[in-house]
Amino acid sequence: MKKLDFQRRLAAEILKVGKSRVVFSRDRLKDIGEAITKEDIRKLIKEGAIKVKPKVGTSRARARKRHLQKRKGRRRGIGKRKGKLGARAGKKELWVNRVRKQRKFLKYLKEKGVIDKKLFNKFYRKVKGGEFRSLQHLKMLLEKELGEKKWQ
Repeated sequence: MKKLDFQRRLAAEILKVGKSRVVFSRDRLKDIGEAITKEDIRKLIKEGAIKVKPKVGTSRARARKRHLQKRKGRRRGIGKRKGKLGARAGKKELWVNRVRKQRKFLKYLKEKGVIDKKLFNKFYRKVKGGEFRSLQHLKMLLEKELGEKKWQ
């Protein structure tokens, strides 16, 4: 079997690809071995005796699958976290979300007639002062104030 390194190099040069991407047709090896000029190689390329392997990229299938799982809420456990809680969501952002939730709930209770304006204002100010850790905490203290759970 004749070495075809020279022909491979010429073909790579003509096709403007690396030598590893040049493929010779098995049944035309004799013709390829006889080709010694660039013109001969061009003719063989035109005839289809010499071809180029397609580029191989990195598959994004796994990345897409992972992204879908993350959208569902998977892969977000403690082992996947790199920053502190404050780095993942800012203190202010957490505060704003918490306060908005509490104020929305108080507004809902006032509109429903569960609490009067006086009690609403009292609790609204407490929300502003950061007295409640969460909406659940606010509900618990409201329950104590009213004597029972009057919403839902």
